[in-house]
Amino acid sequence: MQSTSLNPSIPLVHPPAEASLRNLPVNLFGSVMGLSGLALAWRLAHDSLGAPAFIGEAIGFFALAVFVLIALGYLVKLAKHPQAVKAEFHHPIAGNFFGTIAISILLLSAVIAPYSAPAAHVVWAVGTLASFALGFVVVSRLLKGRVDASHAVPAWLIPGVATLDIVVTGGQIPMAWAAEINLLAGAVGAVLALVLFTLIVGRLVHQEPLAPAMTPSLMILVAPFAVGFLAYTNLMGIDRFAALLFYFALFMFAVVAPTIFRPSVKFSPAWWAISFPMAALVNAALKYAELRATGPLWALAALLLGALSLALAVLTVRTLRIALNGKLLGA
Repeated sequence: MQSTSLNPSIPLVHPPAEASLRNLPVNLFGSVMGLSGLALAWRLAHDSLGAPAFIGEAIGFFALAVFVLIALGYLVKLAKHPQAVKAEFHHPIAGNFFGTIAISILLLSAVIAPYSAPAAHVVWAVGTLASFALGFVVVSRLLKGRVDASHAVPAWLIPGVATLDIVVTGGQIPMAWAAEINLLAGAVGAVLALVLFTLIVGRLVHQEPLAPAMTPSLMILVAPFAVGFLAYTNLMGIDRFAALLFYFALFMFAVVAPTIFRPSVKFSPAWWAISFPMAALVNAALKYAELRATGPLWALAALLLGALSLALAVLTVRTLRIALNGKLLGA
């Protein structure tokens, strides 16, 4: 990963001049998160709006293929360039993006569930263990102290969101112990999201703005509330508190979207940071509209689904373009 994609003052490694898997960024797993979330949203749209079923299923298979491709590439990177992976993992910002792997696994468990429940349960268990492990590592690092306040960026929220996604994807797990795991994950994820969101907003208010390359990551500020809505409703159903979470997620989206969607913000793999928070918001909007059954909410949900579909189509095409011309893995 290029150091300029995160923070120029915190170098990761010195990449070689030629294209190399050494430069494959872990945050590219964010594409799997977004595509999986989009697939689940189209499934909801099929159930509630009568959208064609094949759309969600096709996107789900594509998300699975993308995960396999990126995972194989990253395993090769781990085998050939272990120091680069180690540097990425211990980086105060990039290290949080390892949570995108755990979230991808959790979401894919929901994608494959209709085809094989046993396989989905195994995949969910793997994602759950990975999410808890990463959350433990991240919190342990923070509690060591002397953390630079400028490193408090939206990516810090990813490990907390990962534990909330355990609940989002684990609502239908039949094992007796799954209910307690979901409660544990909800507790860890909710408190982590609240504490880290506060620290991040404080940094954004009182210190210098994020580097331009990190601007798309502002969309991650939507995730704790959109994912929190989905997790909470799996535990408690849709009530007034759930509605508050949904509407604040919608408010945060309205706040950060004008800052992100500007021609001046250049494309890079970091743009995939917008995908999953938007997908979580769309899924939340569809679920909330189904409960309230009002025209404006259905229109809002359909509009958000269309915007997400267009955004991920553009990101996919542009990512394929830089992958084919060598810029994705270039120095």
